[in-house]
Amino acid sequence: MDRLAFALYRSISSLLNLLPLHLVFRLGYALGFLTYFLTPTYRRLVLHNLSIAFPKEFSPKELRALARKHFATLGANLFSSIKLPTLSQKEIQAVVSIEGLQTILDGNAAGGGFIMAISHLGSWEMFAQSSPLYFHCPVGTIFQALSNPFIDAEIRRDRARLGLELFERKAGFIKGCQFVRNGGALGILMDQHAGDAGLWTPFFDRLASTSTLPATLALRTGARLSSAAVFTSGVARWRFVVFPTTPILPTDTADSLTFRLNSQLEDQIRSHPADWFWVHNRWKTPRPQFLLHTSKRGVFLPPSPSLQPFKILIRASNWLGDAVISTPAVRAIKAGRPDAHLTILTPAKLAGLWREVPEVDAVIPILPHENLVQVARKIRRQFDVAILFPNSLRTALEIFLAHIPRRVGRPGHHRRWLLNQIFQPKRSKKKSPTPTPPQHQVHDYLALAAFVGADPTYSPPLPTPRPLPTSRPPIIGLCPGAEYGPAKRWLPERFASTLHTLHQRTDCSWKIFGVEKDRPIADAIIASAHLPASHLVDLVGKTSLAQLHDELRSCDLLLTNDTGTMHLAALLNVPTVSLFGSTEPSLTGPLGPLHHIIRNPTPCSPCFLRSCPIDFPCMTSISVDQVVAALESSLAQLSSPTTSSP
Repeated sequence: MDRLAFALYRSISSLLNLLPLHLVFRLGYALGFLTYFLTPTYRRLVLHNLSIAFPKEFSPKELRALARKHFATLGANLFSSIKLPTLSQKEIQAVVSIEGLQTILDGNAAGGGFIMAISHLGSWEMFAQSSPLYFHCPVGTIFQALSNPFIDAEIRRDRARLGLELFERKAGFIKGCQFVRNGGALGILMDQHAGDAGLWTPFFDRLASTSTLPATLALRTGARLSSAAVFTSGVARWRFVVFPTTPILPTDTADSLTFRLNSQLEDQIRSHPADWFWVHNRWKTPRPQFLLHTSKRGVFLPPSPSLQPFKILIRASNWLGDAVISTPAVRAIKAGRPDAHLTILTPAKLAGLWREVPEVDAVIPILPHENLVQVARKIRRQFDVAILFPNSLRTALEIFLAHIPRRVGRPGHHRRWLLNQIFQPKRSKKKSPTPTPPQHQVHDYLALAAFVGADPTYSPPLPTPRPLPTSRPPIIGLCPGAEYGPAKRWLPERFASTLHTLHQRTDCSWKIFGVEKDRPIADAIIASAHLPASHLVDLVGKTSLAQLHDELRSCDLLLTNDTGTMHLAALLNVPTVSLFGSTEPSLTGPLGPLHHIIRNPTPCSPCFLRSCPIDFPCMTSISVDQVVAALESSLAQLSSPTTSSP
């Protein structure tokens, strides 16, 4: 195949070499213009790149016109680059003019070499053909070999014919450094995506992985640092510009110099926007870790940077408890890159929860009547990536139909084909002699965040819980229901006895929370607790999620089954006493030393059943005295002057 491709390349070269340069240029221009219409994938990429670089300067119509001109100019320059090696020195000098040569001449007179930051502007091959004719010093370039060895050898020979010295990147940079120290000018391309080895720094106000090689070699060799470009100035005519030397300050690092070179390249592109190589995915999203916590060179930002947002959509859980458990992962994802703009797509009933999380920039609610097509239309083509927390097929279809380019999630429920970045943790094949304790679900979400590049150990600071006020008796919340099923609910009569006993001992007040279907449970508790009306507030079925937030904040403590309200209280830093039966607290319990969990293990627990098929031993084994003691212990802990954050 390499030989066949080389034969095709030689055939095209032979045909083009029969034509005069101006006809080759015009032919390439026409074919490039036609390519705009025949290659929709590249057309979309160019328009996407142009919209990043010029979000305000051009209208959509003007961007399309600029894209067509770019395809045409690129075709003209590519075809011309095949013809250029057949031209004599005089013919090359007749079609290219040079500006800024005094920069090189002054440097030559002072001694020392040059590092030239070059780019894919205009006819970059003209740099190889014309720089040896003008610079009056040895000229070289660092290149990366093509995958086809035959075409690579041909292009090397063409580039070197007038004296350009070539240094292959994979051979290292020792010879290139020596070349510069001996007074040579070394050109280095720096405008391509540099992958995992690059420095993430702004390029047109959007973070891009950028090679630090020109800046690094300039600092290492003590050479002057400049940039050069060959612009298209007419039909088969070019303008070679050497820009003034970039001053290197004592405080400069490779990172700061790379940022300045990027800024200079931006100015060059703005002056000739159709000339740059827009078909290259310069702002490529890293795979799989598009967050930058693990980036080798990290991120460099100027003071007070103005960054275009990297738009992340998180499809959140449909359940309150799972949503709260996932908040550490959401915070870790937000902290993963400085340009992250984080949007949560969530059922409308949970929108208020996410608006309380400061790391969330926007919330898109899913209304109860909206189908997946309507949801997909709301988020269509608005985001760079989407991360799916739920494992359902429907959530994957929502993101797939929205045409979001990067879709991350677990592969279950026949949805692997809808995702293009699969998170599937590896399981150890070695059997441990001792059983491994179960991992809390918060770590499952953090593992997904780490998979895309977040810091898995990230832990946002929690506010210090307020001490129990001395000016009034304590206010305790009660959540006696559980949406999952009766297997998670402690007995109503025992809740009532607990309320009565603790009130007698502490004069505490109670607030009862729940949804309307918890009304029979709440009525039974209220009837049996025999509390004064002034010490019992019945809020069952009377609060929205936002109102529940406010009411929980007014409580000093919450007594609850394993519920979403338990998780919400933990998120709001309200201490809890939580009763577990059919579920496993090490998987879904609230985390932190101020949260007390009561669970009496039985042979059948955890069964994770909604209803107990036998005599409910896991919950009936929890006594009123046990719960009252835990509540009193929590109140005493809150009264202690050493109370600290969990």
